[in-house]
Formats: sequence, C-alpha cells, structure tokens
Amino acid sequence: MKAILAQLPEKAQEKHGENKRFFAKLKKRPPKKMDYVMQELHKAEFERTDCLQCANCCKTTGPLFTDVDIVRIAKHQRLKPQQFIQRYLRIDEENDYVLQQLPCVFLDSENACTIYDVRPKACREFPHTDRKKFHQISQLTLKNVGICPAAFAIVEAMKKQIKTK
Repeated sequence: MKAILAQLPEKAQEKHGENKRFFAKLKKRPPKKMDYVMQELHKAEFERTDCLQCANCCKTTGPLFTDVDIVRIAKHQRLKPQQFIQRYLRIDEENDYVLQQLPCVFLDSENACTIYDVRPKACREFPHTDRKKFHQISQLTLKNVGICPAAFAIVEAMKKQIKTK
C-alpha cells in the first residue's frame, strides 16, 4: 500500500487533463444510468479495497464538520459542542469547520477511526463515488483521485465503461 500511495499523486496528476476533459463531457450529457453504473463500480472496488490498509484520507485531508456532526460527536465525546470545537476544530478560509491538525486526531495506530459510529457525514460518504448525480461533483472527484487509491481505480473503470462523445 505504501508504494501505491507514494505513486498516487503523480499518477493522478498524469491523468488530470484526461479526467478533466472526461468530466466536462459527462457534465454536458450525463448518461441516464450513470448513477447506477457508479454505484456498481463503487461497490466492486470496495469489495477489493480495505480502507484500514490505507487511511490516506484521514492522514492527509480533513472532513468538513456540519453543525449536526459537531453536536453528535461532542455528545459521544461527552463534551459540549463548543468544547469540542475549541479542542479539535478551526474555521477555514471558506468559513467551514475543519480539523485543527492532520492526521485526524481520531485515527488510531491501526488506521481505525475511534469515532467511527458517529463520524462526520463527509467521512461516511468519502470518496463520494457512489453519490447520486455523481456528474455534479467532478471537481471534488478530481481532487479525491489524488488522495484515495479506490477513487482513482473507480474513475479509471468509469472511463472504460461510460463512453462520452
């Protein structure tokens, strides 16, 4: 996995132009069954991929925390929401709550999430490759292929399966 992660940013950069053009075409004319195809590709990839072997998303990027996430996780941590915010979060340049530091403080030495059952929505949905109206999140996907080996593989499979004109 270390070798894959070491090569991932370079591979993603090599494919960036091709992926960007592909997503631009998809956005103009998304296939009718695209969401179904994406859910199938996502499911197949995550049958092969063990996130506990990687956890690159938790090590290199942080999720956005919604107000609902903050209340839920604070309660789990037996903190008041404001205490949770002060201890773990900061407001970024887009006025969103994000982690103060990376890797994620809730990632343990075995690459497991210590708040898995109450983790933020952004973590539950990452890498967002099975999301409805997938064609609407192309910018996010272009970023995620450089972070997540599974997202990279899903996009490569998607380009083979979905033909654009």
